[in-house]
Amino acid sequence: MFNQIHTLSCPPKADPRAGESLAAAGLERFSAGRRLCAAALMLGAPGFVPAALAAARRDEAPLQLALEAPSDIDPRGWLVSEKLDGVRAWWDGRVLRFRSGIEIHAPAWFRSHLPNVPLDGELWLGRGRFEDLVGIVRRKDPVDAAWRSVRYQVFDLPGAPEGFAQRSQRLSHLVHRSCTPFLEAAEQFELPNRAALFSLLDEVVGGGGEGLMLHRADAAWRSGRTGALLKLKPLQDDEAVVIGHEPGQGRNVGRLGALRVRDSRGLEFRLGTGLDDASRLQPPAVGTVVTYTHQGRTAQGVPRFASFLRVRGEGL
Repeated sequence: MFNQIHTLSCPPKADPRAGESLAAAGLERFSAGRRLCAAALMLGAPGFVPAALAAARRDEAPLQLALEAPSDIDPRGWLVSEKLDGVRAWWDGRVLRFRSGIEIHAPAWFRSHLPNVPLDGELWLGRGRFEDLVGIVRRKDPVDAAWRSVRYQVFDLPGAPEGFAQRSQRLSHLVHRSCTPFLEAAEQFELPNRAALFSLLDEVVGGGGEGLMLHRADAAWRSGRTGALLKLKPLQDDEAVVIGHEPGQGRNVGRLGALRVRDSRGLEFRLGTGLDDASRLQPPAVGTVVTYTHQGRTAQGVPRFASFLRVRGEGL
């Protein structure tokens, strides 16, 4: 078992995630830290940026991407955190970027508080506020008042050589030294069994959260899809590109009936459920990336009960 790490030198902040009482579940905190420190010296020389990251300044960010957790996952040997419904944000030590590699135009005061070391995390307003967040972070002329509500939840140190447990400890130390209000370290928990895992999943989802992330404690950092990082949700989700529109029938005559989409596997299928009236009247354009939910896949890889969730947003 990992020892608890105390990071209590900063005044505690109220947690806005209503409905959560993770400590009540009898879970051992791996990292109790909540704020990020600008002490770059803890990670090496000031301005250190691994070569693999420096080479991707403008292209899609070289980040770890999760796979779906199997239903029989055993959480022992993994660190578990909440899956946030935020916007993925990669700080390369100099520039804050979306997962696509496009620069995020955060206010100067926000960027000036970030350390000159690579960070991976999510910009977050709170549970259920994804659309509000997108409206804030996509602006090229940032609104200071709106950004004051945005937090940067950090969960990894891209390119660092240690296993994830040690990287999390580094983040905890960074958090310990900072006290910058909008910089937070995602809490990681050790769970003893599947019953505790699914109890936590029920608690998070019941409080309005999306689900859980599981990161293998001994896993080295690597970019791309990896089985060392898993997401566990009541509904699975994925992304696909719109390749066409099908006309509606019945009550949907004269507007969109379904989207024709293609996923990263090259599979083409329809998304007809989950579309609201606004989406049917002004459907996502061909070429748009959309997120959809599903309940597993057939033997041929086709998603079961696929349902439109939202447009990912250009450049996110």
